[in-house]
Amino acid sequence: MNASLALTVFTGFFLAMLASLKGGRRLGRLAFAADRKPAGVVAVETVTFGLLGLLLALTVSGAADRLDRRRAQIVEEANAIGTAWLRLDVVSATAQPALREQFRRYTDSRLATYRIVSASGIAAARVEYTRSVALQQEIWTAAVAASRDAPGAAVVLLPALNAMFDITTTRLAATQMHPPPIVYIVLGLLSLACAFLVGYEMGASEIASWPHVVALAFLISVTLYVILDFEYPRLGLISIDDFDQFIVQVRASMG
Repeated sequence: MNASLALTVFTGFFLAMLASLKGGRRLGRLAFAADRKPAGVVAVETVTFGLLGLLLALTVSGAADRLDRRRAQIVEEANAIGTAWLRLDVVSATAQPALREQFRRYTDSRLATYRIVSASGIAAARVEYTRSVALQQEIWTAAVAASRDAPGAAVVLLPALNAMFDITTTRLAATQMHPPPIVYIVLGLLSLACAFLVGYEMGASEIASWPHVVALAFLISVTLYVILDFEYPRLGLISIDDFDQFIVQVRASMG
């Protein structure tokens, strides 16, 4: 999902909502004109709108929770990198310069991975992510070799490196955690059904309140767009790029 696709989905769904409202009004006009309004419409409307409200609440809440977790993971990675950087002091002085340079390149790569997501999309970021994984192996190999010459260094340094590497997998997995597509399909169908029922009720009047029609279609479409923005926070209006500053600060401390 990228910004242009999300905007296309928003526009398409907004037009579909208007079409559903208009279709419902036409059918309602025919029913009311012939005095053939079926019984039980109010009950159907109550259930449908209740389901829509419940599903919207659950979807927005889940998306917001995932957004908060992604923010927390950025802070966790910044702490992990900072801790591992400090623990380089336990290896010999001769081994430290090479390891510290590898750390600088690794941190730069981690920052670049998510900057590329914002600028060029997920596909381009995979290349930089692969580079950061290769740097992990380099750092691990160098750290293991350096620990052999410093008694106790392995106990202090290697667990910190494990934590620093593990959070990258956690963050990658978090970018792929989204509701199943069926949730969005049901949400869309319920929204269109509600729009149709609203239009049907408007058929009782000869003059439709188009400001209300447009407002309903717009608000529901915006809500769905916000949900998508929550799910893909680096590709739309909602962004977590400012939380990268925590990693930037760690990088700055490395000199």
